[in-house]
Amino acid sequence: MRVQVDILASLVVAFAGATATSAQNSPVFQFTEKPGPFQVGLKVVEQYDYSRVYRHSTDALGKPYSGERARPLQTLVWYPAQTSAGKPMSVADYGDLMATETTFGKPKMPVQAKRWITGMKPALATPLWAVRDAPPASGRFPVVIYAPSFSAMSWENADLCEFLSSHGYVVLASPDMGATSRAMTSDLAGINAQAGDISFLIGYAQTLPNTDMSAVAVAGFSWGGISNLFAAVRDNRIHALVALDGSMRYFPGLVKQAGDVHPEQMTIPLLYFAQGEITLEEQARYFTDTAKNEGPSVLNSWTHGDLITAHMLGLVHVEHSSMYQRNEDVWKGFHDDRKGDYEREDGIIGYAWIARYTLQFLDAYLKHEAAATAYLKKTPAENGAPKHFMTVNYRPAKGVPASFEAFRSELGRRGFSHAADVYAAMRKEKSDFKLNETAVNSWGYELMADNHLPEAIDLFKLNVQIYPDSGDAFDSLGEAYMESGQKQLAIESYKKSLEKAPMNENAKEKLKELEANAPPVK
Repeated sequence: MRVQVDILASLVVAFAGATATSAQNSPVFQFTEKPGPFQVGLKVVEQYDYSRVYRHSTDALGKPYSGERARPLQTLVWYPAQTSAGKPMSVADYGDLMATETTFGKPKMPVQAKRWITGMKPALATPLWAVRDAPPASGRFPVVIYAPSFSAMSWENADLCEFLSSHGYVVLASPDMGATSRAMTSDLAGINAQAGDISFLIGYAQTLPNTDMSAVAVAGFSWGGISNLFAAVRDNRIHALVALDGSMRYFPGLVKQAGDVHPEQMTIPLLYFAQGEITLEEQARYFTDTAKNEGPSVLNSWTHGDLITAHMLGLVHVEHSSMYQRNEDVWKGFHDDRKGDYEREDGIIGYAWIARYTLQFLDAYLKHEAAATAYLKKTPAENGAPKHFMTVNYRPAKGVPASFEAFRSELGRRGFSHAADVYAAMRKEKSDFKLNETAVNSWGYELMADNHLPEAIDLFKLNVQIYPDSGDAFDSLGEAYMESGQKQLAIESYKKSLEKAPMNENAKEKLKELEANAPPVK
């Protein structure tokens, strides 16, 4: 496991900038926010995702591997807890978890992990808030999945995770790993592996007695801030996203290559923290892979979900992690890349504001607190932020995206009698959008099975409008009319079906039955 190497490699892979000053005479990071009303508990769960193979069939020596080959996911769960006299976790305690990230029950601290811990030596004794296995507080709480940066440990932002938990959230995280190794890979396979981990953790959260699964968000730093986008596209249990200088901004080419990731169709809210200004020269230096970098802007495309963009003017990439800020090795040699004349102390201040805005965002969209929503719409100065420190832009969602899921949701909101209008509006936005005939037909029969006949008829009417030459579409409309007792309309629909598909035996039989029972024409 190349923990140290891969973590530092992420400074390039996910455009890590650098920090303000050298380590000499600089302050050790301290999280300055106050805890919420709950004490924080922490559980460490060693579990496998048996749906995915992680280890090769042979070991490093090429011999048959006899151990468990399923994907290991050391899972950290921070949760609101009852008051406890237990000793809180220190930075060193979190560091010790690296010894069993993938070797459950068999501690083995890799050399690179030891170096990472050595770099954090001045901060190792620092106590944080979480108490291992503290008794949980009563109630159910919204869920936040934390997705770490490239190859990073699950606790790289333990301060943020504990802070959210103290305010009534259950937070889960696992290490950032590649598809078949501890080292992440900077490609679609790597993103998909982490996106799969996110969904696995959501499924695990569902088994916990203290979670409210109607309110789920994913927060990701750097590489985790592109994997969380992929997860949200594929997992409708996710209701909000937070990206800490996420790679969704820096690698639009990977978003394009995915094929199924369409930011312009997303309707959930996104809070995006961006590091200070990136010059064209810096972009040219860090982003050299054209295939990964050419594609549509995710943030510009995010028009159908609320978007809050917080520009942290003095922060560089690594300062979006509290544990990066604690590692003295990370600070060495980066003085020339700092933003303006911001100093290392400003990173401590900025991190506190990241935590504060993240909490307000989650309170607004998961707990639906009006005061939190109002907070997000204010200027940073109105919220007490230092001048010239950050800007926040709140862009509300507009319109409805042209997608099947959005179409279903909009009919649920406006009513099925508006099906044609909703479809026309989506076609106006995206001219090549077209509902799938079979999908609409299946949906209509689902409604019929639940005795929602008027709604089924409205859908089938839209289907024959979209597919006027389909015998099947008219056949389904005829059946819905027949079930609702509208015999004449049923007869007309079945006749249309036979015009389009003369060999439709079902339409022939139904038409014969209807005409036999039809009242005589006077």
